[in-house]
Amino acid sequence: MANIKSSIKRAKINKVKAMVNKRKKSALKTQIKKTDLAIQSAAENADELFRKTQADLDRAATNGLISKNTAARRKSRLAKLANKAGEA
Repeated sequence: MANIKSSIKRAKINKVKAMVNKRKKSALKTQIKKTDLAIQSAAENADELFRKTQADLDRAATNGLISKNTAARRKSRLAKLANKAGEA
């Protein structure tokens, strides 16, 4: 346990930030799964969900929640799935 006042405060802040980041990451993963399912089932709102998910992935990468390459990879996979569903 930290003894210095600033160290105690930093430990507390780090704990809160870790919880916030975990919640945001979980929400992002849930949205990706929802979009994936909507695209596969050819739902009416799939295109709208796809655009929103792309924007959220970009925002998460900008804010440092996930890396830029991870965001690009996930967007690419969703786009590939959307194109495949559009052809069929």
